[in-house]
Amino acid sequence: MTDNLLHIHPVFDRMLGRAAKEEKLRQHAAVFWLTGLSGSGKSTLAIALENALFELGYLTQILDGDNIRSGINNNLGFSEDDRRENIRRIAEVARLFVQCGVITINSFVSPTRAMRQQAREIIGDDFYEIYVNAPLEVCEERDVKGLYKKARRGEIPNFTGIHQPYEAPTHPDLEINTAQQDLQTSLHLLLEFVLPIIRKKTQ
Repeated sequence: MTDNLLHIHPVFDRMLGRAAKEEKLRQHAAVFWLTGLSGSGKSTLAIALENALFELGYLTQILDGDNIRSGINNNLGFSEDDRRENIRRIAEVARLFVQCGVITINSFVSPTRAMRQQAREIIGDDFYEIYVNAPLEVCEERDVKGLYKKARRGEIPNFTGIHQPYEAPTHPDLEINTAQQDLQTSLHLLLEFVLPIIRKKTQ
């Protein structure tokens, strides 16, 4: 069987490029970088977006604290230097997914404009900054994981919004206010933004 396959398919002397993979997947890859305070709704929106795109036939990958901090970045803490390195590595991983034609949905606080600019420079024109906007008091009231309570008790140092400032984007590609809009409305706005981008080379 293997011999027959080798006979049928010629030996190629170069790696497959992004365009070939996007054509196979019938999609245009991009990185949608959701930024905002903990509790703003980034992860909820990322999961909702992934499920909606999956139903439409798109291949996606979510990158978030759960799969990044437990793996490739498990040697990093929460100092300023470690946070910068965290974002740098995430951006490099996202860039590799884009090169493979995969739509990548990133959900990270990424608290400073400089960090997000670094990510934009690494990823390039395929980087889209989406500001998931909810004021601190709303995020702290939600506190789904109890992180704000722990931060207030001093159990989590350098927590963004409590000990460290969050620098909101000044010109995001899209802003979604989850304090004013429910999940269905927020997802609708997100899909309206995302779909023309991921379709633009396949229509």
